[in-house]
Amino acid sequence: MDGQSRLLVDAGGGTFLRFGEAGGSMDELDRIAITHLHTDHVADLPALLKGGYFSDRSRTLPLLGPTGNQLFPAMDDFVKGLFDPDQGVFRYLWGFLEGEDGLFATPATVIDASHGRVTELPEVRGVKLAALGVHHGPVPALAYRVEVAGKRILFSGDLNGDTPGLAEFIRGADLLVMDHAIPSSAGQVARNLHATPERIGRLAQEAGVKTLLLSHLMARSLADPQLNLSQIREHFDGRILVAEDLMCLPLAGRVDE
Repeated sequence: MDGQSRLLVDAGGGTFLRFGEAGGSMDELDRIAITHLHTDHVADLPALLKGGYFSDRSRTLPLLGPTGNQLFPAMDDFVKGLFDPDQGVFRYLWGFLEGEDGLFATPATVIDASHGRVTELPEVRGVKLAALGVHHGPVPALAYRVEVAGKRILFSGDLNGDTPGLAEFIRGADLLVMDHAIPSSAGQVARNLHATPERIGRLAQEAGVKTLLLSHLMARSLADPQLNLSQIREHFDGRILVAEDLMCLPLAGRVDE
């Protein structure tokens, strides 16, 4: 290892495959941070962890995620629901709970997902991490801020932009990885869950973001991508990139070069 901490944000469908294609190593991961427990953000977590059985890893791998409510478990209850030796859906992997049966422990850290609540997390090998509780309809959800090598990188997760202090949390980001799931024509239910292109543009501009990377593209946002981009550009004058699988943006120098 090169002494640099490695963080994975979310583990939705496809993560298991892309992690391998990208040359990822379970031995080198220090934390997995989950924004929320919708299946498209966490479905591949058990498969990813199981892949670690074939690695040399023995040290713990902390799993970070939000508090729960009546619809969603808290992160620790979610992990227990996966691996509990009596009731877990993947109970044959019970060793992940305490680091037994040849598996490494995956202790869960539950982060307060109250809207506008900022939680500073312990620095790990030069990587500072903070979480912000954000509005994603009825779903407890978090955005994450990563500070490493003099750069500030933000992962919005799913949010609609109505969170107090959101612009301040993002302020000065070298890179904002922003979920872009809906067009401006989306109905109120979708708007309660996701930010429209106009809101994305205004948020990035207000926060002084240098580079905006649009991610989490869905059928609705892909139906007319040029229109969506033009609506974002009406409000944001920084650089806009559209995410692709296996895209790599260097930390050295400016991320928009």
